[in-house]
Amino acid sequence: MPPAVPPGHPAERGLWVGIGGPVGVGKTALVAAICEQLRDQMRIGVVTNDIYTTEDADYLKRRNILPAERIVAVETGACPHSAVRDDISANLEAAEQLADDTRLREGRPLDLLLIESGGDNLTMTFSRGLVDRWIFVLDVAGGDDVPRKGGLGITSADLLVINKVDLGPHVGADPELMVQEAEARRGGRPTVMNSLRKDPTAAPVTDWIRLQVDSLQPAHRGAS
Repeated sequence: MPPAVPPGHPAERGLWVGIGGPVGVGKTALVAAICEQLRDQMRIGVVTNDIYTTEDADYLKRRNILPAERIVAVETGACPHSAVRDDISANLEAAEQLADDTRLREGRPLDLLLIESGGDNLTMTFSRGLVDRWIFVLDVAGGDDVPRKGGLGITSADLLVINKVDLGPHVGADPELMVQEAEARRGGRPTVMNSLRKDPTAAPVTDWIRLQVDSLQPAHRGAS
């Protein structure tokens, strides 16, 4: 028999993935696209972070991307990246409660839990005590020189997403250059280009997440 999976291991409670990046890069729209693309293949939950509001969670609920009880908001009250990097207690409590409630209500654990950070700068990271993988999102409107400036988000995220690449010609940015310069700083970690306008499924991101979840081989995979 295979060894028992310890409590709290991703294969027992689902994969927890953080999504962060500066304000306005399209994090919440990306979360919505991921959920819409994968919700028929796996059970998904979402924890959002805003400083003083529940606006991101409310947006996701209005779009009906998941059952409302699978979307939880955390109001950080302070610097948003500190709530996913330094003092993770509020996010950890919300994520564990959501995971436990889903298991009790549906009789099966989540396959995937997305934790979206409030917008912040290039220094943000996710604590490995909170997430198993994390994604950092940039957009071309911020300038194609951003990746070569570096920062922990660019250098250490498990996946870097260059978002809104369809805007490149309109803002004088070169998405291919951004990818090239990011890859030079990422030590082999993947970087992808994404445009929800051209591809509403966010295939480069959802394909990567699907691979991460499938690598756990959870026992009771099912639709939402």
